[in-house]
Amino acid sequence: MTDPDSLPLAAYREYPPEEMRRRAADFYAGLGRRRTVRAFSDRPVPRKVIEDCLRAAGTAPSGANMQPWHFCVVGDPAVKRQIREAAEEVERAFYERRASEEWLDALAPLETDASKPFLEAAPYLIVIFGQRHGLDAKGNKVQHYYVSRSVGIATGMLIAAVHNAGLVSLTYTPSPMNFLNEILDRPQHERPFLILVVGYPAPDARVPRIDKKPLDEIATFI
Repeated sequence: MTDPDSLPLAAYREYPPEEMRRRAADFYAGLGRRRTVRAFSDRPVPRKVIEDCLRAAGTAPSGANMQPWHFCVVGDPAVKRQIREAAEEVERAFYERRASEEWLDALAPLETDASKPFLEAAPYLIVIFGQRHGLDAKGNKVQHYYVSRSVGIATGMLIAAVHNAGLVSLTYTPSPMNFLNEILDRPQHERPFLILVVGYPAPDARVPRIDKKPLDEIATFI
């Protein structure tokens, strides 16, 4: 018996094996050029580009299709300034008191410190929240499932979409991040997942000399 709430899989496209191989290789080559950037230009980015990248992220699979995410896009300079000030306060505590020597040694090649000018320089900060639960039309709680996994998948798709559009990004996770709820007036059942800094790279942007693990170190075929 056919489920009345189901639809035929009309959007699926199958490709011949040779085209599949080409498309997979091209996609890998494109994402292989992606680099995390910490020096951003203040050049404006069309809002429509960001909107379509968010729409792409919103197609991500999620537990029970609850889509337990909210993307708060910050372009207002005054709000970006607030976020930077609050973030640098918690970062100073991290670098001066909370971080272990091992952790600081791991961060050393990335040349990071408590100063976060990119939070003001970049045209957009996309603050991603995971929703512990939802609310129905009457204000009753609706249970969400696999929230962190679902939000993580959507975030990965957003990063790929931003790169595909010709922009650069930085995944930034100050700890703790609860100051974002207050600054952005988000409810307490939403938990900050990360800040995705988005824009064009600064003309003099540089990136660390790092490598990604080869396939035989990250995958096993059985």
